[in-house]
Amino acid sequence: MSGLVAGLLILAALSGGLVVITRDPRRQVYALAGNGLVLGLLFLALQAPDVALSEIAVGTAVTPFLFLVALAAIATDRVGR
Repeated sequence: MSGLVAGLLILAALSGGLVVITRDPRRQVYALAGNGLVLGLLFLALQAPDVALSEIAVGTAVTPFLFLVALAAIATDRVGR
């Protein structure tokens, strides 16, 4: 195993742990986006560019965006009451 892959595996474990231990939902979304980026880079290092592109698109952009929209909708619903 190359040093790059080992480093990315450690970063993936750390970023995944950060998603779990973070208590603020908005910060969890940012940590989730960072985790998706690290996983995309790991897939790229493992020579799976199609999986890496999908992970970067979905795990770094689309899913966090949907979570942020949901959090904003919840916040505006609480203000409206």
